[in-house]
Amino acid sequence: MPTSVAWGVWSESSLHNTRSWMPPPQVSLLSPLPTPAPTFSCLQLHRPIFLSTLRTHSSSSSSSSPASVWTSTSNPSPKVMVTRERGKNGKLIQALAEHGIDCLELPLIQHTRGPDMDMLCSVLSEDITFDWIVITSPESALVFLEAWTAAGNPNVNVGVVGAGTASIFEDVMQFSKRSLNVAFVPSQEEGLSNRGFEVTRLNTYTTVPVQHIDQMLLMQALSTPVVAVASPSAIRAWVKLISESMWCNHSVACIGETTALAAKTLGLQNVYYPTQPGLEGWVDGILEALGAHDHF
Repeated sequence: MPTSVAWGVWSESSLHNTRSWMPPPQVSLLSPLPTPAPTFSCLQLHRPIFLSTLRTHSSSSSSSSPASVWTSTSNPSPKVMVTRERGKNGKLIQALAEHGIDCLELPLIQHTRGPDMDMLCSVLSEDITFDWIVITSPESALVFLEAWTAAGNPNVNVGVVGAGTASIFEDVMQFSKRSLNVAFVPSQEEGLSNRGFEVTRLNTYTTVPVQHIDQMLLMQALSTPVVAVASPSAIRAWVKLISESMWCNHSVACIGETTALAAKTLGLQNVYYPTQPGLEGWVDGILEALGAHDHF
């Protein structure tokens, strides 16, 4: 019997369709694109697959994001600047605290609702069903869960990529009466198109730099030896925030290779990243970066 898959993608790209000569299955995709941001998409074998994506903009956001300092009384000087959206740095801060490392929280990016978010809710509410919905990033998971709840918690099988993405579903699987199964690792969007799928991309959320950063907090951030970043969007925001002459004053610890490649492409030299993206490897990279600065 035919299999259908829903795949999530978020990133900067325009709405587009991919067609082939054979009766194409349709794919619904939501996730990050050329400039990697979070990902989620919908793919369906022998059925239309719905694809939705995220847009990444370099323009400023309309809201500000103040910073927080997480320090201990014994060592009040933060050594690591964490840059994710406010409220999403807690696990990293806690993991570093276990090593006696204090952090400065200075969010550089934020996510805003995309123009196609309502369409995702509609897709989940329609009779057209997918055998699998594939989630490829934590942010994609949050966007999907919002739409899934709005659609009345329909019965769906969910495939996730990465431990961080899977962790978003743990509470839902524990407390929800409807199960979300983790079992499928999707191929890339290009691979799906090459196999004859018709892919439609939806812009479900946008990643933008924060509009305002407190200059006093920024000055404190400039004294931290390591900047921890989890996306190319964050690293682009950082290099625009400081002068090029200051780049060499900091090491950049990236969550994975994609972000590290973006950092190197922009000209940053002291870049650290794990082979496999994830919190544990990210912490190891931060420790290595601190060691290079003789701060650990």
